[in-house]
Amino acid sequence: MKVLLIINTQKPASIALASEIREALGGKGCTVAFHSFNDADAIVDGFDVAFSLGGDGTVLFAARTIAAFGTPIIPLNLGTLGFIASVHPSQWFDVFSRWTEGKLAVSERLMLDVKVERGGGAVFALSCLNDAVISASGIAKTIRLDAWTEDTHIGSYRSDGLIAATPTGSTAYSSSAGGPIIDPEIEAVILNPVCPFAMMYRPIVLPAERPVTIKIGTEQRSGVLLTIDGQVTEALEPGDLVVIRRSGNKARLVACDRAAFYKALHGKLAGAVGVNASGIYAAGGRDA
Repeated sequence: MKVLLIINTQKPASIALASEIREALGGKGCTVAFHSFNDADAIVDGFDVAFSLGGDGTVLFAARTIAAFGTPIIPLNLGTLGFIASVHPSQWFDVFSRWTEGKLAVSERLMLDVKVERGGGAVFALSCLNDAVISASGIAKTIRLDAWTEDTHIGSYRSDGLIAATPTGSTAYSSSAGGPIIDPEIEAVILNPVCPFAMMYRPIVLPAERPVTIKIGTEQRSGVLLTIDGQVTEALEPGDLVVIRRSGNKARLVACDRAAFYKALHGKLAGAVGVNASGIYAAGGRDA
């Protein structure tokens, strides 16, 4: 079996645990390879399973990196939050063993393909697991946006930004901006304006099969940024189109079923940060 370890090298505990996993699995005949968080150039195809060693941010990076290959991810939480990364580091071998025995389900999570079109051509394209956020690049500046789903005009927004979130991302920035929390295995997209000037514009949940197109106002003067999963940014220009559609790939997360999600959700809503009685980390966010 070929195993990939995706490591947040900024966390010493991640490096130490990676060495432990390599030694243990290597002794069982597995081939183990390392891949550093944010190293986008390495070849990561051909692996049977991947461990994400970090926080939620490492899981987001892992999903964008290997979802196209269908590789399942075991998300170990070495961060302080761990909403997506729900497996305690001490449980890694037990989770791995139960997965190899077919005793653990794999949660398949919706991802979104995000493309920026300018002058009739694509200038940027990337997938996300949590969200795509359009916002002003300066402080306290508003932006003007129009949004459509297929031929239906959703609204003209004047706001601090606009979030397009997946159900997995519904517990992250979108939730902080007043958006709804959605079961992570439902296929839907949340379109959530950040501090809209017109109170009539509230978060809306759209079916994932309908692409959403967002146009940057042609008279927009302040800088505008597109941010993917809180990690990758792209500068936008007036008149740009941001096209968001359901990806053909899904993030495949081991030991992240509905039970784990709701345990984490209840812990977060109760204000808990740490390990709950089941050993699953029970709080949320974008910790790397």
